[in-house]
Amino acid sequence: MNDIEKLQELIDNSNNIVFFGGAGVSTESGLKDFRGKDGLYKEKLDVSPEYLLSNKCLYNDTDLFFDYYRKNFECSNIKPNITHKYLAKLEEKGKLKAVITQNIDGLHQKAGSKNVLELHGSVFKNYCDDCYKKYPSDYIFKSKGEPVCSCGGIIRPGIVLYGENLPSDFDKSIDYLRKADLLIVAGTSLTVMPASSLLYYFGGKNLVIINNDKTPFDYMATLVINKPLKEIFSKLK
Repeated sequence: MNDIEKLQELIDNSNNIVFFGGAGVSTESGLKDFRGKDGLYKEKLDVSPEYLLSNKCLYNDTDLFFDYYRKNFECSNIKPNITHKYLAKLEEKGKLKAVITQNIDGLHQKAGSKNVLELHGSVFKNYCDDCYKKYPSDYIFKSKGEPVCSCGGIIRPGIVLYGENLPSDFDKSIDYLRKADLLIVAGTSLTVMPASSLLYYFGGKNLVIINNDKTPFDYMATLVINKPLKEIFSKLK
């Protein structure tokens, strides 16, 4: 029995599955990851990407923040790939109870997934920092300079920046992980805290990790597959 057959058997025998994914889930749709060989963090810049994606940069170097944000995070025309589509079908069957994602691109929802827990927020949820009025992503991406609300406040993307706390979806994720019988982790190096710490809350029997490279949590897994995601999810039923 090969790895894909083993994974299929685990899925077939599970009724409370949770999926936890990172940037590698969306790279096959054409988006860049962060820490990969061609990732955003490997670009040579005058300042670090961690600063460019921090709340300090947002409020102290606002134009710099939005220049970088607009350049790298416009994804309204990006389409879901086979992994997103497979997970939506698995949820429709009633087997997959939640998708936990570190991504901010909304591709799981585009594919049809309903219960998506976004640990780092979403580019599609934008709001005024003063009055909390909501704005579509186009308002930021198609404007120039600092996007300003009708009240005069700055409109910011609803993503978690460096220096900010994770949203309530983090606590919701813990609850789903405690109840799950199968956890599938894919497309993440599992090196970013506190998101990777979620694996310690998994209370089920089988953990599957699918990633191009090894992760610090491989020792905990029932099954580890080091192959591109499309090679795996395109063959699952």
